Amino acid sequence: MANRRTLLIGTRGSRLARAQAEAVRKMLSSLHPERAWLLREIRSEGDVQRQASLASIGGRGVFVKALEDKLLAGEIDLAVHSLKDMPTRLAAGLKIGAVLPREDARDALVSRGGPTLDDLPMGAVVGSGSARRRAQLLAYRGDLVVQNVRGNVDTRLRKLNSGAYDALILAAAALIRLQRTSAISQYLPLTLMLPAVGQGALAVEVRESDEEVRELVQPLNHLPTERAVSAERAFLFALGGGCTVPVAAYAAVADGRLDLQGLVADLNGRKVIRDSLSGSPLQAEEIGRRLAGRILSQGAAQILREAAGVE
Repeated sequence: MANRRTLLIGTRGSRLARAQAEAVRKMLSSLHPERAWLLREIRSEGDVQRQASLASIGGRGVFVKALEDKLLAGEIDLAVHSLKDMPTRLAAGLKIGAVLPREDARDALVSRGGPTLDDLPMGAVVGSGSARRRAQLLAYRGDLVVQNVRGNVDTRLRKLNSGAYDALILAAAALIRLQRTSAISQYLPLTLMLPAVGQGALAVEVRESDEEVRELVQPLNHLPTERAVSAERAFLFALGGGCTVPVAAYAAVADGRLDLQGLVADLNGRKVIRDSLSGSPLQAEEIGRRLAGRILSQGAAQILREAAGVE
């Protein structure tokens, strides 16, 4: 296995996933032109069951497992993921080898005719497959009707244009990477819509035992982004990461300081608990755990118990 000349990069087959993997492939080709870097498309359970809700088929991890299985089997050498899709606990034998510089982490409103969120008419139908987005939307405007929507970005935009929805909420990073920013009616501020953990960041996953590939991808790692998302993922894990309760977090590193915001809400946005914590980037995971503890003590523990059906 030493000094492989050709290395296979696993990716999902959507246009967005391929664009993200191709960006990583070009970076690695530039860093290591003596190697051949090839994409290998792998279908995930989330891609196969496009009509089912994410919660019903296992949550965000369904987009990751198929690639992880191929990675563990040695059928690919690395995998590229949207970090927000990755579970907080990775499969045994795997690790994140690099986190790339983060794209815009905000959510974006895409509306027919271009109205902003404040200008949407009462009772407007907004498409979103995310419990996190639903809760924050309803907390801000309880008159809106939030309906589930699945499919890739192009599929969702077609449904919007057909009149099935008045607006959609999508990750700004996806629209930027697909060069579809002209569709954006409004970038939603963090004060209104806190993003998903890891949103806007890409991760390169490798085998722990594959020292060769780990060394090849390590130069791609962007330390400020890695520390920011480490805080977010520690926050989610401390809450019992992977639950279907609306959870959001966003961290940023600037001027030697890490600032983390976190949120837990009920599904209808009637109870929203939000707090923030700052500290040294070297203590990223500890900051995440501490913020989770604070939010749990402010009432999030009750929200989580209710969501799990525990009285």
